[in-house]
Amino acid sequence: MAWLALAPVRFAGADQPAQADQRPVVLVFGDSLSAGYGIRLEQGWVQLLAQRITEEAYGFQVVNASVSGETTAGGAARLQRALDQHKPAVVLLELGGNDGLRGLPIADARANLENMVRMAQAAKARVVLLGIRMPPNYGARYVADFAAMYPEIAKKYHLPLVPFLLDKVATVPGLMQADGIHPNEAGQPQVLANVWPVTAPLLRRKTAAR
Repeated sequence: MAWLALAPVRFAGADQPAQADQRPVVLVFGDSLSAGYGIRLEQGWVQLLAQRITEEAYGFQVVNASVSGETTAGGAARLQRALDQHKPAVVLLELGGNDGLRGLPIADARANLENMVRMAQAAKARVVLLGIRMPPNYGARYVADFAAMYPEIAKKYHLPLVPFLLDKVATVPGLMQADGIHPNEAGQPQVLANVWPVTAPLLRRKTAAR
């Protein structure tokens, strides 16, 4: 597609050298939901975010540092390096789903998420927290406590929040892959629609950009 040349997403490898692009960075830091699992990378919501930022003349670049299978512990271990390398102005933090699917203690996931929020804020990045919810078969108490974790963290650290990244996607026929966990190509625009209203206010529009 022609727009890929206008709105590239940088996929951040651990040893990727710094790039010449001097635009401020939106760092997407998540797991397979943001890494484009099961679809072509250009179909994912992160690429759609980069496209919209370009089309609406915001002067930002998007770096995708998401890793499929990532837990909050893994994210906490690698976030500082990503912050040092990319110096983001905005961090979209999307982790916790793999902790939940593995039934890991919510207290540990929360501690790791809070640690990442503090790291990003110490690096002077604005953090948007992207929440995840667990399927009902994980038990009512675990599901409720897991869902409550995100708004509680957002309130504590004064963060913009997307309560459920897959709202209007996860339960809609035809928008999920066969695994029931990951959105398919058709579901990606709605994921972006969930993220955009919370993220856009943190971006400064460059009216002269083309």
